[in-house]
Amino acid sequence: QVTLVESGGGLVQPGGSLRLSCAASGGTFGDYIMAWFRQAPGKERDFVAAITRRGGSKYYAVPLKGRFAISRNNADNVVSLQMNSLQPEDTAVYYCAASSQLTYSYASDTYDYWGQGTQVTVSS
Repeated sequence: QVTLVESGGGLVQPGGSLRLSCAASGGTFGDYIMAWFRQAPGKERDFVAAITRRGGSKYYAVPLKGRFAISRNNADNVVSLQMNSLQPEDTAVYYCAASSQLTYSYASDTYDYWGQGTQVTVSS
């Protein structure tokens, strides 16, 4: 059983930046593909970014590529999401997820473990 705990959310002005972190425990972190999803009020949970087990490959939702960057530190069991040039439409609850699948997927139902989420609000 893997436990994921997100942190780093908060209120930020448009154009600002935030860095989210997700700490994993209870499993072998390097065995999992890690990803970030987000869910805005009244909307479905959407894929944001994913990173392979050793961090060699990274995948992004097309509209977010260039503004968001995913990284991981397997020694510390942490995956991070750097978010730049934030806009009000980025407001959502951001979730960390872990997958034991052989390859990455943007489908949320392929992820085995989820964190509780952290709120990101972009507003002036």
